[in-house]
Amino acid sequence: MANIKSAKKRILVIQTKTARNKSIKSKVKTYVKKVEAAIAQGDKDAAASALVAATSEISKAASKGVYHKNTASRKISRLSKAVNAMA
Repeated sequence: MANIKSAKKRILVIQTKTARNKSIKSKVKTYVKKVEAAIAQGDKDAAASALVAATSEISKAASKGVYHKNTASRKISRLSKAVNAMA
């Protein structure tokens, strides 16, 4: 356990940031699952609308620094490709 005041503060700050990042990542995973579920059911309209919501959440996560911009771009690209492949 840290004895120095600044180290104690860093521990608290890191815990706060970790909780925030975990929450945002969980939200993104939920939206991605909704898209994948719609694809599995073969519902093109539901998949397209879920894709829009998921894209928005992934972009927000990237802008907040939770995901690297290339990671966010890759996730969006793969989801879009999967939705577009439904025909």
